[in-house]
Amino acid sequence: MAEAPFRYQQPRAGPQYFPQQNQQTFHHRQYVRNGSPVNSGRGGYTNDTPSPSRSPVSQASNHNSYGLYNQGHQQGQHMMMNGGGQQGYMHMNIGQKYQNHNHQQHHGQHGQQQSHHHQQNHIANHSGQMGHQHSFSSGTLSHSTPHFTPSTIHNGTANHNPQGLGEGVHEDFVRQMTMVSEARQNVVPHRHAKKEGVVSLKGSQQRSTEELSSEDIDERNRSLLNGSASRQDWNAMDLSGQGLRALSNPLFDFSFLTRLYLDNNYLAYLNPAIGTLRHLTHLDLSHNGLLLLPPEIGMLVNLKELCVFDNKLRKIPLEIGYLCKLELLGIDGNQGLDEQLKDIMVQQGTKSLVEHLRENIEGTSHHYRHETHICVMTLTLTAGSPPNPREWHVLDSSLNGETLSVVSYNILCDKYATSAQYGYTPSRALAWEYRSNLILREIQDHDADFVCLQEVDMESYNELFRKQLVHNDYQGVFWPKSRAKTMAEKEARLVDGCATFYKKSKYILLQKEFIDFAHLAINRPDMKGEHDVFNRVMPKDNIAVLTFFENRFTGSRFIVVNAHIHWDPYFEDVKLVQVAILMEQVDKFAEKWSRHPPCTDKAAFRHSEVDGDLKAPTPEPLPTPGPSLEYASGTQIPLIICGDFNAGTGSGVHDLITQGSVAPDHLDFKNRKYGNFTRDGMAHSFTIESAYIGTQELAFTNYTPNFHGVIDYIWYSKNLLQVRGLLGDVDLEYLRKVPGFPNWHFASDHLALKAEFEVTARKERK
Repeated sequence: MAEAPFRYQQPRAGPQYFPQQNQQTFHHRQYVRNGSPVNSGRGGYTNDTPSPSRSPVSQASNHNSYGLYNQGHQQGQHMMMNGGGQQGYMHMNIGQKYQNHNHQQHHGQHGQQQSHHHQQNHIANHSGQMGHQHSFSSGTLSHSTPHFTPSTIHNGTANHNPQGLGEGVHEDFVRQMTMVSEARQNVVPHRHAKKEGVVSLKGSQQRSTEELSSEDIDERNRSLLNGSASRQDWNAMDLSGQGLRALSNPLFDFSFLTRLYLDNNYLAYLNPAIGTLRHLTHLDLSHNGLLLLPPEIGMLVNLKELCVFDNKLRKIPLEIGYLCKLELLGIDGNQGLDEQLKDIMVQQGTKSLVEHLRENIEGTSHHYRHETHICVMTLTLTAGSPPNPREWHVLDSSLNGETLSVVSYNILCDKYATSAQYGYTPSRALAWEYRSNLILREIQDHDADFVCLQEVDMESYNELFRKQLVHNDYQGVFWPKSRAKTMAEKEARLVDGCATFYKKSKYILLQKEFIDFAHLAINRPDMKGEHDVFNRVMPKDNIAVLTFFENRFTGSRFIVVNAHIHWDPYFEDVKLVQVAILMEQVDKFAEKWSRHPPCTDKAAFRHSEVDGDLKAPTPEPLPTPGPSLEYASGTQIPLIICGDFNAGTGSGVHDLITQGSVAPDHLDFKNRKYGNFTRDGMAHSFTIESAYIGTQELAFTNYTPNFHGVIDYIWYSKNLLQVRGLLGDVDLEYLRKVPGFPNWHFASDHLALKAEFEVTARKERK
């Protein structure tokens, strides 16, 4: 436990904070895929990050409290206390190897040090006259790092370039040596708060979307950590120089923290719960006695500065390779640290060291494998360990009627899987050659009757999936996004779309339809002349594929929908329009297909190639085909809707599908005009529910460092089908050390969903 509370102590004059220019506020990170419109954001779908109550105003000024600022201190006066000596281990400076001091330089510096040391004593002795007295415990002073060591570079200016360094030294190392020199000279409690000064938060409210700079815009990023956090009046905590030996668990409830200073304490162990503080951009653990860093340190994906100066680290966990935003990793003063890592830092800088660690995170090529991994006390060996297989949950084992199974999977198109977008993923794990094999194996292992894939480009469909899956009795239907119509063949083959595969020995494809949302919207009579249709809906080229099947042996018929809805959270109205059009088309074609004539020669369909596939031999004789079932209306045909809907619970998309209707003044429309949709509302005729509902709902279907939430679904006609089994969540223990997908074990940033249904018995037959 901490030796004292860790709340801020605020001056009586009002709330006071770090300077505005250094304060990090969180907002919607915009998230665009290649080929999609840019300069917009992808919103979160879970609850906002909670903000705790503002800390109480301090009643007294006391250095031994955990306040960030103390009223009794005057800004700009920083004491350097002498006489302290850090005990328990020696400093091992990585810069010593690159310094070239001669005997004369050393004596010259020694003289300067003595002079400066005398000056410090003078200041300390007169601190009472300045009204800036310090109160330290004897433990704190005895733990302080010596101000001067022969191998340390000393200078009080932030931009000092150390003297005597050899050629080829990276600027990150120069900055690091300056920082560690300053840190060793200034060991007063709450030194960061004193250094930053005290300013008001006035004018530092969260920026609007229009104010975001290009640095704030990431392709294919949803909102930062599941939505924009409400205003938080403080986001930094300075616990430096407090003699702490352990950290209290409530500290890690402050998930809004962006800066945390724990330097100059007695920490020998860092709580793995540190991984929950995923907003942190600055973390200082210097001048402690840390022996190891937990793998959970890799969860701090927004870190820009991590300082672990003067500890007892002998290894750096490979999980630091996940920290793709890290600009400075301070490792000087750790005795026995690997020479190769030190050389990379000195000569190539932080980015190269992080990349080196990331590329050495190994993994197994198949996450369904059952392997035994020996747990040893070396953190580097834990990186890349595979998770336990996702469990298959049987919901009702008593069902014994006709069944069908469905998989829905956004596989992450190769052109979107860039190192710039997925900087936390090792390059070999991000390569399409590796990911495509992982995807194929997963599809083959699931062996579902229907497989609905999103983000499949035309080339991958023709050259990979169609050719490989034919050996597993699959035949496919594919349509690319509508932009492919305007491109040359060479460019069009890289456009992604939706692909639906089915077991051809079991099912007959009766009909297929392509749904182009933008084309249908601008050609609706009620939407002609509506500016919002042309400005917002028409530029989005999302699609859906409708397919109509019959079981060869039972005669049952099914409608399977495969959709990929627009992603941008600032276009919730567009998503709702797209899904409203989708359900209109499902209603229309379901009614038409209810009158589809029975199949009289099912053997002719057995090897028919609806999309040009080569004929494949039937592995074994098939049962005698049964007669086709009769359906009086479209709503009597079992319906399954799969896809990436980029919408969560409470959205207009979710309400429309599950509730059957949405009012014309739904909040997602934001007073925009979309013809009959915003005049009369939207509705459909089916009774639909998500296969994953209630206790079976997944924790997420999309998992990246800055977003995790449920946005992929398998919907079904709950009056005609019954859920028999579901594929479960990812191993929770595994997720505590993995900041995002894709990685060695998951080929996409989305999860594959799988559900098994039983068809409700029917009496009527043709």
